[in-house]
Amino acid sequence: MYIPACFKNNDLNEVRDFLNKSSFGILVSQQDSKFLATHIPLELDKDENGKDILVGHISKGNPQWKNFTNDSQILAIFSGAHSYISSSWYDHENVPTWNYIAVHIYGKIKIIEGEKLINALKKLVDKYEANSDKPVAVEKMSEKFISKEIKGIVGFEIEINEIQSAYKLSQNRDARNHKNIISELDKKGDCNSRIIADEMKKHKKQ
Repeated sequence: MYIPACFKNNDLNEVRDFLNKSSFGILVSQQDSKFLATHIPLELDKDENGKDILVGHISKGNPQWKNFTNDSQILAIFSGAHSYISSSWYDHENVPTWNYIAVHIYGKIKIIEGEKLINALKKLVDKYEANSDKPVAVEKMSEKFISKEIKGIVGFEIEINEIQSAYKLSQNRDARNHKNIISELDKKGDCNSRIIADEMKKHKKQ
């Protein structure tokens, strides 16, 4: 991913926090000369050595998994908030642009099965059921049901080799224009604009 130096985020803890909150990503792989992509939750976890990994699963009906040989190269794309930035908000002539947060993760994929896959599913369900009035839990499902359903999916881990993190938040603007962009985003009032405005306050280059 092309990232100008002023927009790179090298704070790994902040990137981890982003991945935990924005874990619905795009899994991209290549088969021959064709690219395949699937939109799925990809959860940040640790392997037995304490190293960051991504964990997920796809439907066995999805042909993408058929080229998941161990150590196949993979790309996972995560998108955060984004918002249009009008050049009318500047005190000088310029072009409009777009502010956004995005993370690309490159790594090697490995298929997981059995108890490892079951544990990954437990973590996934527990995370997203935490605020439900009547939370579902894998442990409460019958063994017969789980055994039947798990036959229809392919689980995997991704060993992370590289993280590219872009936080394009008008860090290249002077204090006056930076402040005005935040003000205009706050006026818009939609969720994306509010998040980008808040992130801009945190990431202004001093």
